[in-house]
Amino acid sequence: MNGEAWGRVLVASNRGPISFRLSDDGKLTSSRGGGGMVSGLASVAGRAELLWVCAALSDADRAAARAAPDGYIDTAGDGHAAGVGSAVRMLDIPTATFQRAYNGVANSTLWFVHHMLFDTPNRPNFGLAWRREWESFRTYNAAFATALADGAGPDGRYQRGGVRAVVQEYHLTLVPRMLADRRPGVAIGYFCHTPWAPPDYFAILPDDVGREVLDGILGADHAGFHAKRWADAFLDCCEAVLGAEVNRAESTVRHRGHTTTVGVHPLGVDAQELRERAAAADVQAHVTALASASGSRRLIVRIDRTELSKNIVRGLAAYRELLVTYPQWRGQVTHLVSAYPSRHDLPEYREYTASVQRLARQITDEFGTEDWDPLVLQVNDDYARSLAAYQLADVLLVNPIRDGMNLVAKEGPLLSERGCALVLSQEAGAAAELGDDALLVNPFDVTGTAQALHEALSMPDAERQRRAALLAKAGAAHPPQQWFADQLSALDAATRRASGPATLAGQRPRRARRRRGLLRRRAR
Repeated sequence: MNGEAWGRVLVASNRGPISFRLSDDGKLTSSRGGGGMVSGLASVAGRAELLWVCAALSDADRAAARAAPDGYIDTAGDGHAAGVGSAVRMLDIPTATFQRAYNGVANSTLWFVHHMLFDTPNRPNFGLAWRREWESFRTYNAAFATALADGAGPDGRYQRGGVRAVVQEYHLTLVPRMLADRRPGVAIGYFCHTPWAPPDYFAILPDDVGREVLDGILGADHAGFHAKRWADAFLDCCEAVLGAEVNRAESTVRHRGHTTTVGVHPLGVDAQELRERAAAADVQAHVTALASASGSRRLIVRIDRTELSKNIVRGLAAYRELLVTYPQWRGQVTHLVSAYPSRHDLPEYREYTASVQRLARQITDEFGTEDWDPLVLQVNDDYARSLAAYQLADVLLVNPIRDGMNLVAKEGPLLSERGCALVLSQEAGAAAELGDDALLVNPFDVTGTAQALHEALSMPDAERQRRAALLAKAGAAHPPQQWFADQLSALDAATRRASGPATLAGQRPRRARRRRGLLRRRAR
């Protein structure tokens, strides 16, 4: 691979581009991961030397990391991992540390803050036990920062073209600052896939923790978000919590003598890749089976994880209200729900899954007849079946409480053979791009969602197909390759802005090291 032109690109994320399984005979086998990051790296393959730093998530991953020199896994020539880049460094973080960081802070605290999910009369409780979890979160982030610093070389100027580090997700909010302290010469980008909480809700975090989260991200030269409202909320928090200098016209934050640019980079769908996968034999077998089972009935489809923010219970309640308020749809429509398990090691998620199953049974018991199942609930993760459901959908229901983007809303219209109507929450990041042609709903308004489902089912075929075509076009406007390349371009622009046009891409001016101390108290 010729990495001379673009230098080295470092990527950090909790979940990596490959995973391992341990067979009964003790042999390790690898498989390629999915998602926008894996596809996005195709935009720099062949132009940069790539290193992906991730965590070992399973016993098999940990075994692979321990067997590799310093956890470096060379994917060259591995057919199962083809296309993931030049190398992967999988970090074998102690299990207890990982669990406290991942479940105690990332998923049970930061996720809940940004999606505004807390039952505040009861949670959160930031006591001694949580402070131990926060220390583990720091340790976990420090492991990533150290690995990135090692990959960057002694001074961050690894070779001609310099080094860019792109840090992904809320799990790693402290990494940009930690990496900047270790390697001031590295150009650092950060991308947040979740929403960002407004200042009043962000203030749920302990004062020192809120400041540390923001300061961590502001160690980056560029910070990206899926939608403008999330970027604006981040700017608001920087101003209100840190007292940082925010330039809204230029979308920059000046803090501790360093300027971070803030941008919007919506992630879309790789239309060709998705359509090719949907045409595969296993998907088409599901299409045949689902079409036979549904007959001539309309299909309302939803594809989700049983995750609290996805709002599945209110979606089911809205479907029940549709059948109550508009009885003409009884026997004429089926709600196909794929709600596969998520984070079952957290009690809130186990109970939420049970609530989904209870309400689904109630709807079936209340309205079902010998020749009509009003609702079909699938709780196993079957990607091929989900792609088949998209193709047959008349209506796609996507009603999250809050969502950074939501790719389901983009995938469904692109694959729909009939042209599906999209009922979409106004709180999804995707609403910024798809809102003109979707039926937008307040995710808390069950009656309003039921009315939108009725409107979608009643929509003339020509109008539904017209909207679906526009939704599909918008959903594919920013494929993963372009999305990732746009982040690198914005990072380059940020470093040029800071140091002048003569600086090579990926090389930032060295930042003076500062003594660590208490940050300013929260601005009131």
